Amino acid sequence: MTALMRLSVAAAASLLMMVLAGCQTDATDGVVRTNEPSKGDVTSFGDAFDGLKTVSDVEYYASDQAVGEAKNQFRAENYGNAGALFFKATQLAPNDGGAWMGLAASCDRIHRFDLSDRAYSRAFKLMGASPEYYNNVGYSYLLRGKLQDARANFLKAYELAPNDPTVANNLKLLSSSVQNIER
Repeated sequence: MTALMRLSVAAAASLLMMVLAGCQTDATDGVVRTNEPSKGDVTSFGDAFDGLKTVSDVEYYASDQAVGEAKNQFRAENYGNAGALFFKATQLAPNDGGAWMGLAASCDRIHRFDLSDRAYSRAFKLMGASPEYYNNVGYSYLLRGKLQDARANFLKAYELAPNDPTVANNLKLLSSSVQNIER
């Protein structure tokens, strides 16, 4: 071996040793943990780590920020932007039923009913038969001009939540739509 090869092998070995030294392995489960301090470790301020939260204790979900921004865009009637942000949230957290409902509602507002139907299907699998689901699907049918389907869904929402003002308002909206048909 040449001196250069020996030097590179030694450098690689020392780099591997430093990486492995930074990890901790619990003898009971064999899982490598890099974010948890060892017993007796102290912070740079001299305090013990006992009682401090580690990353695993934090309640944060990657889709939270996208959903919050999407709701703001939806309220501002920027439905395309809201849809893009809700879609991002569904990619970050595929089991977030609220993100799928938001995506469906955004697609309704831009008249992409093919996409909203798929999002409503996914939301139903995650959230089940909720008043919000039936109310949103009813509104989707109302936007499409399918008034009988809209009524059926609004009535399902009303059965589940008879005191919900949003459902009551949508039923009133539906009745005014039936009375004011323009040809």
